[in-house]
Amino acid sequence: MLCRLLGVSRSGYYTWRVRPPAARIETDARIGGIIRQIHAASRGTYGTPRIHAELRAGGIRCGRKRVARLLHAAGLTGCHRRKGTITTRRGAEAAPALDRVQRDFTATAPNQLWVADITYIPTWMGFLYLAVVLDVFSRRIVGWAMADHLRAALVVDALDMAIARRRPETGVIHHSDHGSQYTSLTFGQRLHDAGMLASRGSQGDCYDNALMESFFATLECELLAGRSFPTHRMARLALFDFIEGFYNSARRHSALGYCSPMEYERRWTIEGQVA
Repeated sequence: MLCRLLGVSRSGYYTWRVRPPAARIETDARIGGIIRQIHAASRGTYGTPRIHAELRAGGIRCGRKRVARLLHAAGLTGCHRRKGTITTRRGAEAAPALDRVQRDFTATAPNQLWVADITYIPTWMGFLYLAVVLDVFSRRIVGWAMADHLRAALVVDALDMAIARRRPETGVIHHSDHGSQYTSLTFGQRLHDAGMLASRGSQGDCYDNALMESFFATLECELLAGRSFPTHRMARLALFDFIEGFYNSARRHSALGYCSPMEYERRWTIEGQVA
């Protein structure tokens, strides 16, 4: 009856039932399963470009349009950034500093240019503040600190971690905004003791510290959006896991040819040794 209603021959129907799936359908099913695994491993953050890069790194040849189609068919999407707000205010008595960067966020080697900033994470116990130091060369977070206050000690602790980890030579440029923590005497003295050069963009202009704004947008999109933390301890654990367990070591960065920051530095070191 169904064959008659649909205008299909009975022989054609029985042939279809025993016919094996087309090669393209089987390939789609195999790649679709891998895509779901990659998406889950990225904590639900990767979209088409990074999943495509992950597939290529695994030796799987597949076009971006196919990845996008299979992602859509699986009901999966990458995360999308949301606009933030400007909260930095310069102290009335803050001393001016040169803008040594002029929005040119490029470096040819590690420990040439670091950028830094502070953000806040809402919890049920109040804000937890996160200070970060990022190496422009590899986009790696080289220093960070968390506290329930906004005193200068927060940014000094983040800088101390970066110095202890990287042990840079003198002359590293440290670029930040005009927040009172970065213009404080305590922080300025720490920079001087480490032989680093202070740099600050214009006041209230996010583009003058664009790389840090980009990292915080990634943090908001890939970790904080849609989540709440009952305690500071839970927020601290989540931030540590994101920075050290995912962002630095595994997250593929479009500006680095879809390498992670640590992998990018490792390749640079190997190329230098070969040269």
